[in-house]
Amino acid sequence: MVCDGDFYRQYLNGDDAGLEALMEKYGDPLTLYLDGYLHDIHEAEELMLDVFAYLFTKKPRIRDGGFKAYLYKAARHMALRHKSKRRLMFSLEALTDEPDGRLLAEEVIGTAERNRILHCCMGEMNPDYREVLYLTYFEGMSYAQAAEVTGKTVKQITNLVYRGKESLRKLLEREGITNAEP
Repeated sequence: MVCDGDFYRQYLNGDDAGLEALMEKYGDPLTLYLDGYLHDIHEAEELMLDVFAYLFTKKPRIRDGGFKAYLYKAARHMALRHKSKRRLMFSLEALTDEPDGRLLAEEVIGTAERNRILHCCMGEMNPDYREVLYLTYFEGMSYAQAAEVTGKTVKQITNLVYRGKESLRKLLEREGITNAEP
């Protein structure tokens, strides 16, 4: 099985297929991660492309097994910098989203409601808790990778995940979701 480092070396050696494979693998998840900072999926998509453009034009040395953490750390840095510079805008596109016609109405409503509650609860959490839960659960990063992305120690990540899960559990219970397993 080809790993991220192999794809990156493939690109560095002049084969664009490595770049395409990495963008295919990480494009959507990285966009969703960036959207967590920017709260605008279109800006997140643009910034995801900027992250890859930076990575592949500067061609930094990345240790073996560290590509994903490096990519997310670069994205986090760019998102924070971008967020501090941007101004708030209203998007009409968010008002025109329609559910997929193949899904039952009850399923759409139930899923949308659960997602709304989860999003609302995560929005109320300490930002450090929210970030480590996102990296470890939604992105499947190890605690070591999350530590590298956030600039914290593995022990700090362990503590933040524990506290974040407890915080999220309490918030979900407050919203009427019992036996919540974040």
